[in-house]
Amino acid sequence: MAEGLPPVKPFPKLPAPEEYENLSESERMCQGFPYRPLNAELTKARSKARILIRKYNSETSFDDDAGRRKILDELLHPSCKDKKNIFIEPTFRCDYGEYIKLGNNFYANFDCVLLDSGWIEFGNDCMLAPGVHVYAATHPLDGGYRQLNDTGNYFELSGPVKIGNNCWLGGGAIICPGVTLGNNVIVGAGAVVTKPFPDNVVLGGNPAKVIRHMPEPTVPVGKRSLCILIVKMGSNFAGIFGTLLQVPPFYKTTQNEAYKVEISIR
Repeated sequence: MAEGLPPVKPFPKLPAPEEYENLSESERMCQGFPYRPLNAELTKARSKARILIRKYNSETSFDDDAGRRKILDELLHPSCKDKKNIFIEPTFRCDYGEYIKLGNNFYANFDCVLLDSGWIEFGNDCMLAPGVHVYAATHPLDGGYRQLNDTGNYFELSGPVKIGNNCWLGGGAIICPGVTLGNNVIVGAGAVVTKPFPDNVVLGGNPAKVIRHMPEPTVPVGKRSLCILIVKMGSNFAGIFGTLLQVPPFYKTTQNEAYKVEISIR
């Protein structure tokens, strides 16, 4: 073993089979027990999701909000049907869809991936920049159980992900299995979040760490309409982006006021 590396540790112990032997494969998956993803039940569920995702990404136009929402209502967890302003830019990818719960005013930009081999939950007023990946799916550390040609011993694992209210995940951010984020959390572009974090923090880096603590939002979460920010890209975009991180003026509005902001960058 190379010098300076941590000592070898045993693989984590797996749950005793009697704890989950009476559960279906989907129940095992959602409860964090070892499960076999290639069984007929889960394969059928993934196939259904892929058909809906293909329709969403390829067979709807950019202005077909009603058509896209209809597909999402069929794809995502039933609780999402009651939520206002759910919008996901194509292309979008997920494993099953039915294990994804979204709050009101949810927006995901291009190339969002939510691997819901386990629960993925977002609170209200969450925004995802392009290329955000959220993984509830994982594999055992012991490579002996990762041999695809050994179907008798191959299994996968999951770890639920829960994101609080008013969170903003920057471009290319990755949220790993088992992570919980509090309310009013910003995850910087390219960050890899591997553990839970509390409310009111800015995260950055790989692995992510707290780089700034923030006050409570100026406008109380749940007391305002969805903000629509239209940005015309230009040479000074980096400066504007830095300003947005400093609690921008468009948050300072009266309670329950509906508004639309346009930033023109020359």
